[in-house]
Amino acid sequence: MADVLLVFNAGSTSLKFAAYAIDGRRELSLDVTGNVDAMQAAPRFAVGDAAGNVLATHAWPAGHPVDHDEALRFAVTWLRGHLADSSIIAAGHRMMLEGPRCDGPMRLDDETLAELDALSALEPSHQPFNVRGARTIAALMPGLPQVACFDSSFHRTMPESARTYALPRDMRDAGVLHQGYHGLSYEYIGDRMRALAPAARRVIVAHLGGGCSLCAMLDGRSIETSMGLAGLSGLPMATRSGDIPPEALLYLLRSQRFDVATLEKALYERSGLLGLSGISGDMRLLQDSAEPQAIKAVRQFVHAMTKYVGAYAAVLGGLDALVFTAGIGERSHQVRSALCAQLASLGVVLDERANLAGGAIVSAPDSRVSVRVIATNEELMIARHTLALLDGAAAGR
Repeated sequence: MADVLLVFNAGSTSLKFAAYAIDGRRELSLDVTGNVDAMQAAPRFAVGDAAGNVLATHAWPAGHPVDHDEALRFAVTWLRGHLADSSIIAAGHRMMLEGPRCDGPMRLDDETLAELDALSALEPSHQPFNVRGARTIAALMPGLPQVACFDSSFHRTMPESARTYALPRDMRDAGVLHQGYHGLSYEYIGDRMRALAPAARRVIVAHLGGGCSLCAMLDGRSIETSMGLAGLSGLPMATRSGDIPPEALLYLLRSQRFDVATLEKALYERSGLLGLSGISGDMRLLQDSAEPQAIKAVRQFVHAMTKYVGAYAAVLGGLDALVFTAGIGERSHQVRSALCAQLASLGVVLDERANLAGGAIVSAPDSRVSVRVIATNEELMIARHTLALLDGAAAGR
Protein backbone atom coordinates (compact mmCIF):
# COMPACT_ATOMS: atom_id res chain seq x y z
CA MET A 1 0.00 0.00 0.00
CA ALA A 2 1.57 3.28 -1.13
CA ASP A 3 2.03 6.19 1.27
CA VAL A 4 0.42 9.50 0.31
CA LEU A 5 0.67 13.04 1.64
CA LEU A 6 -2.22 15.50 1.41
CA VAL A 7 -1.67 19.23 0.97
CA PHE A 8 -4.25 21.93 1.73
CA ASN A 9 -4.21 25.65 1.04
CA ALA A 10 -7.37 27.19 2.51
CA GLY A 11 -7.94 30.78 1.39
CA SER A 12 -10.72 33.19 2.23
CA THR A 13 -12.92 32.21 -0.74
CA SER A 14 -11.14 29.19 -2.19
CA LEU A 15 -9.55 25.89 -1.30
CA LYS A 16 -6.63 24.26 -3.10
CA PHE A 17 -5.57 20.70 -2.40
CA ALA A 18 -3.22 18.03 -3.73
CA ALA A 19 -2.12 14.48 -3.04
CA TYR A 20 1.49 13.34 -3.44
CA ALA A 21 2.63 9.72 -3.61
CA ILE A 22 5.85 8.76 -1.77
CA ASP A 23 8.06 6.12 -3.32
CA GLY A 24 10.62 3.85 -1.65
CA ARG A 25 13.33 6.49 -1.95
CA ARG A 26 11.06 9.03 -0.19
CA GLU A 27 10.62 10.94 -3.43
CA LEU A 28 7.35 12.78 -4.08
CA SER A 29 5.23 12.57 -7.20
CA LEU A 30 1.97 14.41 -7.80
CA ASP A 31 -1.07 12.16 -7.88
CA VAL A 32 -3.93 14.68 -8.09
CA THR A 33 -4.50 18.39 -7.65
CA GLY A 34 -7.76 20.26 -7.28
CA ASN A 35 -9.64 23.22 -5.94
CA VAL A 36 -12.95 24.58 -4.76
CA ASP A 37 -13.21 28.15 -5.95
CA ALA A 38 -15.75 30.99 -5.81
CA MET A 39 -16.97 29.53 -2.52
CA GLN A 40 -19.14 32.53 -1.66
CA ALA A 41 -20.69 33.04 -5.10
CA ALA A 42 -20.82 30.05 -7.45
CA PRO A 43 -18.80 27.25 -5.80
CA ARG A 44 -17.10 24.80 -8.15
CA PHE A 45 -15.05 21.68 -7.39
CA ALA A 46 -12.54 20.36 -9.90
CA VAL A 47 -9.72 17.84 -9.63
CA GLY A 48 -7.24 16.53 -12.17
CA ASP A 49 -4.28 14.22 -12.43
CA ALA A 50 -0.61 15.06 -12.90
CA ALA A 51 -1.02 15.13 -16.68
CA GLY A 52 -3.78 17.73 -16.47
CA ASN A 53 -6.65 15.34 -17.23
CA VAL A 54 -9.88 16.28 -15.47
CA LEU A 55 -10.98 13.48 -13.13
CA ALA A 56 -14.05 15.01 -11.48
CA THR A 57 -16.07 18.20 -11.27
CA HIS A 58 -18.98 19.38 -9.18
CA ALA A 59 -20.95 22.63 -9.06
CA TRP A 60 -23.12 23.70 -6.18
CA PRO A 61 -26.38 25.54 -6.97
CA ALA A 62 -25.89 29.18 -7.91
CA GLY A 63 -26.33 31.43 -4.91
CA HIS A 64 -25.51 28.58 -2.52
CA PRO A 65 -22.26 29.58 -0.78
CA VAL A 66 -20.16 26.88 0.88
CA ASP A 67 -17.99 27.33 3.93
CA HIS A 68 -14.59 25.74 4.53
CA ASP A 69 -16.07 22.81 6.43
CA GLU A 70 -18.33 21.88 3.53
CA ALA A 71 -15.61 22.39 0.91
CA LEU A 72 -13.09 20.34 2.86
CA ARG A 73 -15.60 17.57 3.58
CA PHE A 74 -16.38 17.30 -0.12
CA ALA A 75 -12.69 17.28 -1.09
CA VAL A 76 -11.68 14.79 1.60
CA THR A 77 -14.55 12.44 0.70
CA TRP A 78 -13.40 12.45 -2.92
CA LEU A 79 -9.74 12.00 -1.95
CA ARG A 80 -10.51 9.08 0.35
CA GLY A 81 -12.38 7.33 -2.43
CA HIS A 82 -9.65 8.00 -4.97
CA LEU A 83 -6.90 6.93 -2.54
CA ALA A 84 -8.69 3.89 -1.16
CA ASP A 85 -5.73 1.65 -2.00
CA SER A 86 -3.20 4.07 -0.45
CA SER A 87 -2.24 5.04 3.08
CA ILE A 88 -2.67 8.75 3.90
CA ILE A 89 0.16 9.46 6.35
CA ALA A 90 -0.07 13.24 6.93
CA ALA A 91 -1.52 16.55 5.81
CA GLY A 92 0.50 19.70 5.15
CA HIS A 93 -1.05 23.17 5.33
CA ARG A 94 -0.05 26.56 4.04
CA MET A 95 -0.06 29.18 6.82
CA MET A 96 0.71 32.87 6.54
CA LEU A 97 2.30 33.87 9.84
CA GLU A 98 4.49 31.96 12.27
CA GLY A 99 3.73 31.75 15.96
CA PRO A 100 6.14 32.74 18.74
CA ARG A 101 7.49 29.19 19.06
CA CYS A 102 7.80 28.56 15.34
CA ASP A 103 11.08 28.14 13.55
CA GLY A 104 10.01 26.84 10.17
CA PRO A 105 7.52 24.04 9.52
CA MET A 106 5.93 22.60 12.66
CA ARG A 107 3.56 19.86 13.82
CA LEU A 108 0.06 21.05 14.61
CA ASP A 109 -1.95 20.29 17.71
CA ASP A 110 -4.62 22.12 19.68
CA GLU A 111 -2.06 24.31 21.45
CA THR A 112 -0.14 25.37 18.34
CA LEU A 113 -3.36 25.98 16.43
CA ALA A 114 -4.56 28.28 19.21
CA GLU A 115 -1.29 30.22 19.02
CA LEU A 116 -1.58 30.55 15.25
CA ASP A 117 -5.24 31.54 15.47
CA ALA A 118 -4.29 34.36 17.84
CA LEU A 119 -2.34 35.92 14.95
CA SER A 120 -5.58 36.38 13.00
CA ALA A 121 -5.91 39.88 14.48
CA LEU A 122 -2.63 40.74 12.73
CA GLU A 123 -3.49 38.96 9.48
CA PRO A 124 -7.27 38.65 9.03
CA SER A 125 -7.33 37.89 5.31
CA HIS A 126 -5.68 34.44 5.34
CA GLN A 127 -4.58 33.27 8.80
CA PRO A 128 -8.03 32.45 10.22
CA PHE A 129 -8.94 30.44 7.13
CA ASN A 130 -5.61 28.59 7.19
CA VAL A 131 -6.19 27.63 10.83
CA ARG A 132 -9.83 26.71 10.20
CA GLY A 133 -8.74 24.34 7.43
CA ALA A 134 -6.35 22.50 9.75
CA ARG A 135 -9.00 22.21 12.45
CA THR A 136 -11.51 20.82 9.98
CA ILE A 137 -9.03 18.18 8.77
CA ALA A 138 -8.33 17.24 12.40
CA ALA A 139 -12.07 16.64 12.88
CA LEU A 140 -12.44 14.74 9.60
CA MET A 141 -9.30 12.61 10.02
CA PRO A 142 -8.61 12.26 13.76
CA GLY A 143 -5.05 11.32 14.62
CA LEU A 144 -3.63 12.23 11.20
CA PRO A 145 -0.34 14.12 11.66
CA GLN A 146 -0.63 17.69 10.40
CA VAL A 147 2.16 20.13 9.56
CA ALA A 148 2.05 23.90 9.06
CA CYS A 149 4.36 25.45 6.45
CA PHE A 150 4.68 29.23 6.72
CA ASP A 151 4.90 31.85 3.99
CA SER A 152 6.66 34.21 6.38
CA SER A 153 9.49 31.74 7.15
CA PHE A 154 11.26 32.35 3.85
CA HIS A 155 11.60 36.06 4.60
CA ARG A 156 13.39 35.62 7.92
CA THR A 157 16.65 36.14 6.03
CA MET A 158 15.76 39.79 5.38
CA PRO A 159 18.14 42.11 7.23
CA GLU A 160 16.81 43.81 10.35
CA SER A 161 16.66 47.13 8.51
CA ALA A 162 14.21 45.59 6.05
CA ARG A 163 12.08 43.85 8.67
CA THR A 164 11.73 46.82 11.03
CA TYR A 165 9.22 49.64 10.69
CA ALA A 166 10.05 53.10 12.06
CA LEU A 167 7.67 52.74 14.98
CA PRO A 168 8.12 53.01 18.76
CA ARG A 169 9.17 49.85 20.55
CA ASP A 170 5.80 49.16 22.13
CA MET A 171 4.25 48.91 18.65
CA ARG A 172 7.05 46.70 17.38
CA ASP A 173 6.80 44.51 20.47
CA ALA A 174 3.10 44.06 19.66
CA GLY A 175 4.15 42.23 16.50
CA VAL A 176 4.16 45.03 13.94
CA LEU A 177 7.06 44.09 11.69
CA HIS A 178 7.63 43.38 8.00
CA GLN A 179 6.60 39.74 7.70
CA GLY A 180 6.54 38.97 3.99
CA TYR A 181 4.21 36.78 1.93
CA HIS A 182 4.28 34.21 -0.88
CA GLY A 183 7.34 32.69 0.78
CA LEU A 184 6.60 29.13 -0.34
CA SER A 185 6.32 30.34 -3.92
CA TYR A 186 9.57 32.29 -3.68
CA GLU A 187 11.32 29.31 -2.10
CA TYR A 188 10.26 27.13 -5.02
CA ILE A 189 11.42 29.72 -7.58
CA GLY A 190 14.72 30.07 -5.74
CA ASP A 191 15.28 26.32 -5.99
CA ARG A 192 14.43 26.34 -9.69
CA MET A 193 16.76 29.27 -10.38
CA ARG A 194 19.65 27.49 -8.67
CA ALA A 195 19.11 24.63 -11.11
CA LEU A 196 18.38 26.72 -14.22
CA ALA A 197 20.73 29.68 -13.79
CA PRO A 198 23.19 29.16 -10.92
CA ALA A 199 25.23 32.21 -11.92
CA ALA A 200 22.22 34.54 -11.44
CA ARG A 201 22.86 35.73 -7.88
CA ARG A 202 20.73 38.91 -7.89
CA VAL A 203 17.16 37.98 -8.75
CA ILE A 204 13.83 39.78 -8.50
CA VAL A 205 10.76 37.55 -8.58
CA ALA A 206 7.31 38.93 -9.42
CA HIS A 207 4.58 36.75 -7.91
CA LEU A 208 1.53 38.19 -9.66
CA GLY A 209 -1.87 36.64 -9.04
CA GLY A 210 -4.95 37.62 -7.08
CA GLY A 211 -2.44 38.67 -4.46
CA CYS A 212 0.74 40.28 -5.78
CA SER A 213 4.20 40.86 -4.41
CA LEU A 214 7.82 41.20 -5.46
CA CYS A 215 10.85 39.70 -3.76
CA ALA A 216 14.52 40.65 -4.04
CA MET A 217 16.62 37.52 -3.65
CA LEU A 218 20.39 37.31 -3.22
CA ASP A 219 21.80 33.81 -3.68
CA GLY A 220 18.29 32.43 -3.27
CA ARG A 221 17.64 34.23 0.04
CA SER A 222 15.03 36.91 0.63
CA ILE A 223 16.52 40.38 1.07
CA GLU A 224 13.37 42.49 0.57
CA THR A 225 9.74 41.90 -0.32
CA SER A 226 6.87 44.24 -1.06
CA MET A 227 3.99 42.75 0.95
CA GLY A 228 4.41 43.48 4.61
CA LEU A 229 2.29 42.83 7.66
CA ALA A 230 -1.22 41.81 6.68
CA GLY A 231 -1.48 41.25 2.94
CA LEU A 232 -2.36 44.83 1.97
CA SER A 233 0.89 46.70 1.39
CA GLY A 234 3.04 46.78 -1.72
CA LEU A 235 1.55 46.39 -5.19
CA PRO A 236 -2.13 47.01 -5.96
CA MET A 237 -3.80 43.61 -6.23
CA ALA A 238 -7.10 42.28 -7.56
CA THR A 239 -9.17 43.80 -4.77
CA ARG A 240 -6.53 44.80 -2.19
CA SER A 241 -5.19 48.32 -2.05
CA GLY A 242 -1.42 48.03 -2.05
CA ASP A 243 0.53 50.99 -0.70
CA ILE A 244 -1.50 53.93 0.55
CA PRO A 245 -0.40 56.74 2.88
CA PRO A 246 -1.29 55.98 6.52
CA GLU A 247 -2.57 59.50 7.04
CA ALA A 248 -5.29 58.75 4.48
CA LEU A 249 -6.57 55.95 6.70
CA LEU A 250 -6.50 58.16 9.77
CA TYR A 251 -8.45 60.81 7.87
CA LEU A 252 -11.10 58.33 6.73
CA LEU A 253 -11.57 57.15 10.31
CA ARG A 254 -11.44 60.61 11.83
CA SER A 255 -13.98 61.93 9.34
CA GLN A 256 -16.30 59.06 10.33
CA ARG A 257 -16.80 58.10 6.71
CA PHE A 258 -15.63 54.64 7.77
CA ASP A 259 -15.25 52.67 10.96
CA VAL A 260 -12.61 49.95 11.40
CA ALA A 261 -14.82 47.19 9.98
CA THR A 262 -15.99 49.06 6.88
CA LEU A 263 -12.52 50.46 6.21
CA GLU A 264 -10.96 47.00 6.44
CA LYS A 265 -13.59 45.61 4.06
CA ALA A 266 -12.98 48.44 1.58
CA LEU A 267 -9.20 47.96 1.63
CA TYR A 268 -9.37 44.18 1.20
CA GLU A 269 -12.40 43.74 -1.06
CA ARG A 270 -13.11 46.96 -3.00
CA SER A 271 -9.68 48.40 -3.75
CA GLY A 272 -6.75 47.45 -5.98
CA LEU A 273 -7.49 46.86 -9.65
CA LEU A 274 -11.21 46.69 -8.92
CA GLY A 275 -11.17 50.01 -7.11
CA LEU A 276 -9.03 51.68 -9.77
CA SER A 277 -11.05 50.46 -12.73
CA GLY A 278 -14.54 50.25 -11.30
CA ILE A 279 -14.91 47.29 -13.66
CA SER A 280 -13.14 44.23 -12.33
CA GLY A 281 -10.16 43.00 -10.34
CA ASP A 282 -9.45 40.38 -13.00
CA MET A 283 -6.38 41.34 -15.01
CA ARG A 284 -7.58 39.16 -17.91
CA LEU A 285 -10.57 41.43 -18.39
CA LEU A 286 -8.74 44.68 -17.79
CA GLN A 287 -5.80 44.12 -20.13
CA ASP A 288 -8.17 43.32 -23.01
CA SER A 289 -10.54 46.20 -22.33
CA ALA A 290 -10.62 49.47 -24.26
CA GLU A 291 -12.30 51.26 -21.34
CA PRO A 292 -10.16 54.23 -20.18
CA GLN A 293 -10.39 53.23 -16.51
CA ALA A 294 -9.25 49.68 -17.29
CA ILE A 295 -6.26 51.03 -19.22
CA LYS A 296 -5.41 53.37 -16.32
CA ALA A 297 -5.65 50.55 -13.79
CA VAL A 298 -3.20 48.36 -15.72
CA ARG A 299 -0.88 51.32 -16.20
CA GLN A 300 -0.86 52.05 -12.47
CA PHE A 301 -0.16 48.39 -11.69
CA VAL A 302 2.87 48.45 -13.99
CA HIS A 303 4.01 51.78 -12.54
CA ALA A 304 3.96 50.34 -9.01
CA MET A 305 6.02 47.34 -10.14
CA THR A 306 8.51 49.60 -11.88
CA LYS A 307 9.14 51.54 -8.66
CA TYR A 308 9.72 48.38 -6.67
CA VAL A 309 11.98 46.72 -9.25
CA GLY A 310 14.10 49.86 -9.44
CA ALA A 311 14.42 50.03 -5.67
CA TYR A 312 15.18 46.33 -5.32
CA ALA A 313 17.83 46.45 -8.04
CA ALA A 314 19.52 49.16 -5.97
CA VAL A 315 19.22 47.07 -2.78
CA LEU A 316 20.75 44.06 -4.58
CA GLY A 317 23.51 46.15 -6.16
CA GLY A 318 22.38 45.18 -9.67
CA LEU A 319 20.15 42.67 -11.35
CA ASP A 320 20.96 39.36 -13.02
CA ALA A 321 17.47 37.95 -13.55
CA LEU A 322 13.81 38.92 -13.41
CA VAL A 323 11.32 36.08 -12.95
CA PHE A 324 7.55 36.19 -13.51
CA THR A 325 5.35 33.65 -11.77
CA ALA A 326 1.75 32.95 -10.60
CA GLY A 327 -1.41 33.52 -12.66
CA ILE A 328 -0.73 36.97 -14.13
CA GLY A 329 3.02 36.52 -14.21
CA GLU A 330 2.82 33.20 -16.04
CA ARG A 331 0.00 34.05 -18.47
CA SER A 332 -0.06 37.79 -19.19
CA HIS A 333 2.37 38.62 -21.97
CA GLN A 334 0.90 42.14 -21.91
CA VAL A 335 1.94 42.80 -18.30
CA ARG A 336 5.39 41.28 -18.84
CA SER A 337 5.91 43.43 -21.94
CA ALA A 338 4.71 46.62 -20.25
CA LEU A 339 6.95 46.17 -17.23
CA CYS A 340 10.06 45.20 -19.20
CA ALA A 341 9.62 48.26 -21.41
CA GLN A 342 9.99 50.38 -18.27
CA LEU A 343 13.19 48.59 -17.22
CA ALA A 344 15.37 49.33 -20.25
CA SER A 345 17.71 51.43 -18.11
CA LEU A 346 18.51 48.30 -16.07
CA GLY A 347 19.53 46.46 -19.23
CA VAL A 348 16.26 44.55 -19.73
CA VAL A 349 15.53 43.76 -23.38
CA LEU A 350 12.49 41.63 -24.11
CA ASP A 351 12.16 39.14 -26.94
CA GLU A 352 8.59 40.01 -27.91
CA ARG A 353 8.12 36.88 -29.99
CA ALA A 354 9.22 34.59 -27.15
CA ASN A 355 7.12 36.60 -24.72
CA LEU A 356 4.00 36.33 -26.86
CA ALA A 357 4.57 32.58 -27.22
CA GLY A 358 4.93 32.19 -23.45
CA GLY A 359 8.51 30.94 -23.60
CA ALA A 360 10.52 29.96 -20.54
CA ILE A 361 13.10 32.64 -21.35
CA VAL A 362 11.57 35.81 -22.79
CA SER A 363 14.58 38.12 -22.78
CA ALA A 364 16.51 38.90 -25.95
CA PRO A 365 20.01 37.46 -26.42
CA ASP A 366 21.56 40.91 -25.90
CA SER A 367 19.64 41.59 -22.67
CA ARG A 368 21.94 42.17 -19.69
CA VAL A 369 19.17 40.81 -17.47
CA SER A 370 17.69 37.36 -18.03
CA VAL A 371 13.88 37.44 -17.98
CA ARG A 372 12.19 34.14 -17.22
CA VAL A 373 8.70 32.73 -16.74
CA ILE A 374 8.55 29.90 -14.19
CA ALA A 375 5.35 28.23 -13.03
CA THR A 376 5.29 28.21 -9.25
CA ASN A 377 4.41 25.19 -7.11
CA GLU A 378 3.60 26.08 -3.51
CA GLU A 379 1.88 22.74 -2.92
CA LEU A 380 5.06 20.81 -3.76
CA MET A 381 7.04 22.93 -1.28
CA ILE A 382 4.46 22.16 1.42
CA ALA A 383 4.69 18.45 0.62
CA ARG A 384 8.49 18.54 0.77
CA HIS A 385 8.56 20.33 4.11
CA THR A 386 5.91 18.03 5.57
CA LEU A 387 7.75 14.88 4.52
CA ALA A 388 11.09 16.24 5.76
CA LEU A 389 9.60 17.05 9.18
CA LEU A 390 7.98 13.61 9.48
CA ASP A 391 11.17 11.82 8.42
CA GLY A 392 13.24 13.94 10.76
CA ALA A 393 10.95 13.15 13.68
CA ALA A 394 11.06 9.44 12.82
CA ALA A 395 14.87 9.48 12.65
CA GLY A 396 15.06 11.19 16.05
CA ARG A 397 12.97 8.60 17.85
